[in-house]
Amino acid sequence: MGFSERVYNATKKIPKGKVSTYKDIAKMLNCKAYRAVGNALNNNCSKDVPCHRVIKSNGFVGGFNHGIKKKILLLKKEKIKVKNSRVNLVKYLFKF
Repeated sequence: MGFSERVYNATKKIPKGKVSTYKDIAKMLNCKAYRAVGNALNNNCSKDVPCHRVIKSNGFVGGFNHGIKKKILLLKKEKIKVKNSRVNLVKYLFKF
């Protein structure tokens, strides 16, 4: 299984109403390639992979293939509060 597929499988484990970070996904995969995680998610074409649930480790929403506004909208649909483009990690962070 390639790196991107491993990233997608990890991302699929994040439940609705929770988020994870690029860094935490990289750690779960036993690597430090945080940016590579972001690149893999940016290149994802499958709607089965909830890329919008992956944010920066400082709580900021970060990038999204369909735009940041769309990412924030998807998070809000899952009852995740986003204030000033930031998510409260204490409340919403999913632990692998």
